[in-house]
Amino acid sequence: MSERVTGIGGIFFRARDPEALAGWYAQHLGVTFDPLWQQEAGPTVWAAFRADTEYFGRPDQAWMVNFRVRDLDAMVAQLRAAGIEVQRGPQDEAGRFARTHDPEGNPIELWEPLPSPT
Repeated sequence: MSERVTGIGGIFFRARDPEALAGWYAQHLGVTFDPLWQQEAGPTVWAAFRADTEYFGRPDQAWMVNFRVRDLDAMVAQLRAAGIEVQRGPQDEAGRFARTHDPEGNPIELWEPLPSPT
């Protein structure tokens, strides 16, 4: 195989109030929808889960976004200061995790990767 994709070009989902949701993501996570959000280069996990997984929460939840962060402690503190509930997750060989939800109940996982071995 000589040609392959170079990264994720977009994530698209339905929302009851797209404008309000876009504002929430921009205000609390720094993810902007206008015109393009430029993410930093880094690792991206692409994984399919079994249809009966409980990892995303609600059984009807078909997707979850995992955002890479530089400083998980600072991000959790920032969200909590804004009154947003955040649950600390596990730390494993990939890094440290936390979980929250956007105003429409969509799960968001925050991930601070472990430093790359050099």
